[in-house]
Amino acid sequence: MNAPFPDSTTARPADLRPLKLLIAAPRGFCAGVDRAIEIVEKALERYGAPVYVRHEIVHNKYVVEGLKAKGAIFVKELDEVPADAPVVFSAHGVPKSVPAEAQRREMIYLDATCPLVSKVHRQAERLIEKDMHIIFIGHEGHPEVIGTMGQVKPGQMTLVENIEDVDKLPFDSDEPLAYLTQTTLSVDDTREVINALEWRYPNIVGPKAEDICYATSNRQAAVKELASDCDLVIVVGAPNSSNSLRLVEVAERLGTPGRLIQRASEIDPAWLDGVDTVGLTAGASAPEVLVREVVDGIAALRPVQEETITHTEEKMVFKLPRQLTE
Repeated sequence: MNAPFPDSTTARPADLRPLKLLIAAPRGFCAGVDRAIEIVEKALERYGAPVYVRHEIVHNKYVVEGLKAKGAIFVKELDEVPADAPVVFSAHGVPKSVPAEAQRREMIYLDATCPLVSKVHRQAERLIEKDMHIIFIGHEGHPEVIGTMGQVKPGQMTLVENIEDVDKLPFDSDEPLAYLTQTTLSVDDTREVINALEWRYPNIVGPKAEDICYATSNRQAAVKELASDCDLVIVVGAPNSSNSLRLVEVAERLGTPGRLIQRASEIDPAWLDGVDTVGLTAGASAPEVLVREVVDGIAALRPVQEETITHTEEKMVFKLPRQLTE
């Protein structure tokens, strides 16, 4: 349990000046995360507990623990799942070998892969059909990268993380190359890597529309909008959440210190010393309840004046798998 904050009416000295709290919009859950969580909840309703989930459905401990309480069991691999039990694949996507194994074992499985990640998977397939080698921009070891690279045969896709990796690529300038990207990257960093690829390989083929998802781009843009007016930016998100980490980096690139926290109990009161304005946002896997928890946590330390800074409104909704709607 997280330790409760002291009662805000008695805990703070009366002479503390008010703190302006700029809350970014959009923030928190994206359509892909909403869909993934709903898939697990609907599967529990349809099949009853337990429903197994391969890996974290999304990168958020609070969400995972909430689903566990409803009857979800999280596992690392399919061999931990009884043959007659339903299993859900996480929003980050899985290698082709995973659903193939589930089909071989005649398992009931539901794919919660974000449709925008699935779009990248299909792009990879089409590029391989055209005999092109794919340069994939992403973070090594991230589940989305593992899933995307698992859509093709070994040796058909090469991972790069930065400009230095581009410099080390062994391909000739006239080889048939294409690039794709992880959906949760820094917009600015990715553009630098793409520029390096296009400079070194003038004929490299890119996607018609950028692969970085709308939610990642919007949350980064919202932080850019408020960071310069803040003395500190707090991001609610998990340390293994790529899009949350990128939000901290966006703030810091603009010269504003950034802090990543999962719960309000992680706030260090010293962070607020000499601070007049704090920006607050949340990664795409963090629920709004945790944002409000952090607001209350800050208010227990300083009087707070809230203001929402809206970059854009999001109306994206993704359909559920057919198994849950028929």
